[in-house]
Amino acid sequence: MSIPSKPSILIIDDDAAILHVFSRIFQRKGYFVSVAQRGKEAIEKLSVNSYDVALIDLQLPDMEGTQLFPVIRKASPRTLKIMLTGKMPFGENVEGTDVLLKKPIQPELLLSVIDSRLKNNNIET
Repeated sequence: MSIPSKPSILIIDDDAAILHVFSRIFQRKGYFVSVAQRGKEAIEKLSVNSYDVALIDLQLPDMEGTQLFPVIRKASPRTLKIMLTGKMPFGENVEGTDVLLKKPIQPELLLSVIDSRLKNNNIET
């Protein structure tokens, strides 16, 4: 299965409300959106597709979000990895993530961060 030429995002979070809200926001912005509520589900999606952005919750029901980094790197080394967390357990940095953001996050700020990073990677949003 191939992903359309528009920017693509995989949203990985166990909170169904977050998945719903962010999916709608990114779809309206023109992204191809895929979602996963568990790490295993994300791994299955990453085995079939590559994504421009992975928006990852730190604490998933079946694993820690950072455990997805090697899978993402293998599937698509250029994927922008954005970690979302309700706590900053590692200070201001999580090894392997491109951006670490604290929940709750304003959608406008999230979109701004993603747009700016994708433009730096020459991906039009």
